Amino acid sequence: MRRATSTALGEAVIALLCVIGAVLSWGNGVVTTTFAPIGDLPAFDSTRYVAPWLVLAAFLVCVAGLLVIDGAARVVRSTGQIALN
Repeated sequence: MRRATSTALGEAVIALLCVIGAVLSWGNGVVTTTFAPIGDLPAFDSTRYVAPWLVLAAFLVCVAGLLVIDGAARVVRSTGQIALN
């Protein structure tokens, strides 16, 4: 029971780090540029999406989800207190 709980706690910490990495990666994946008005042209904002950063963010979210599911399953199995009705 002790080993499963510590493993689940470790997986939760790694999942949290994956989520933090995903947020940082997503922030790098969306680049906004502001253009000032020139003559008769109005000012406007341009948004560019950088695919590798966005793919990394999606991957990290998936890994974090799998780690949380696995950690929860380990805790439930180790306590043996699941009711299957």
